[in-house]
Amino acid sequence: MYIAIILISLTGAISAFILYFLSKKFEVMEDPRIALVLEALPGANCGGCGYPGCAGFADACTKASSLDGLSCPVGKVGVMNSIAAILGQTASENISKIAVVRCNGSCDARSRTNIYDSAKTCAIASSLYCGETGCPYGCYGWGDCVKACKFDAIHINPTTGLAEVSEDKCTACCSCVKACPKNIIEMRNKGLKSRRIYVSCVNKDKGGVARKACGSACIGCNKCMKECTFDAISITHHVAYIDDAKCSLCGKCISVCPTGSIVEVEKASPNPFRKGGLNTTDN
Repeated sequence: MYIAIILISLTGAISAFILYFLSKKFEVMEDPRIALVLEALPGANCGGCGYPGCAGFADACTKASSLDGLSCPVGKVGVMNSIAAILGQTASENISKIAVVRCNGSCDARSRTNIYDSAKTCAIASSLYCGETGCPYGCYGWGDCVKACKFDAIHINPTTGLAEVSEDKCTACCSCVKACPKNIIEMRNKGLKSRRIYVSCVNKDKGGVARKACGSACIGCNKCMKECTFDAISITHHVAYIDDAKCSLCGKCISVCPTGSIVEVEKASPNPFRKGGLNTTDN
C-alpha cells in the first residue's frame, strides 16, 4: 500500500516537473505594448474595426508594421493617435463614416397589404415572407438594428416606421449593418460638413413594379445618371447607386429624380424637408 502511494507521488512530482519544464521552454512572451494599446481603446468590443473585439484589434495594431488600414470606429482619430504614440508609428487619416438607412418607404409611400402576426424581429420576418407591404426590399421597422447598436444611435421613427440614424451618436461600428437582414443599412462617407447625397432605395424590381409597391422607390429611369457629369451614378438591377467617392454633392441628380428617392442630408439645414427626401440631423 505504501509502495503504491510512493509511486503515485513520484509519478505526480515527475509529471509536474516535466510540465513546468515544457511550459518554460515553449512559453510565448506577450508584447507588453498590447496591454497599453488595449487600455487606450474605448472597450466597446463592437467589432467595427474588423477584429474580434478590442483585444484582437490591439494585438493586430501591435504586430502591424504600419497602422494604415487600421481604424477604431468608436475612438476615431483621437484613439488612433494615442495608439500611434504608444507604438512609435503614425496614424493614417481615415475618412469619417456614418450609417445610412437606404429606405425612404414611409407609411405614406408604402400601403399595408397584410398584417404580420408573429415574432416582431426583422431576422425572423425576412426568413418567412416579404413584409406587411408590397415592397419585399424595404425596412420592416421592427428594430433589429436598434437592439444591435450599443451607442443608442439608431431608432425607429414612429411616424414613418423607418429606422433613423443619429448624426451625433453613430460611431460607424457597423453593428446595425450586420443586424439588418435586408441589407438596407450602409456605411457611407460622412461628407463635408456632414452633407450626404444617396439613393434611399434598394428595390431591384423593374420601374413599374417598384413604383406600384412604393411611391418613393427608385424606378431605374437613368435620369440621374445622365444628369451626373462626375460618373458617380450607376444603375444595377433597376436601381441607382451613388458612389460617394466620386459624388461632388452638386445636387443636380436630386432635381431630376421623379420619385424623390435621392436623398440629401445636411446636419444643420434650416428646412427639415427638402425635395428628394427627409433632410434632418437624425437621418
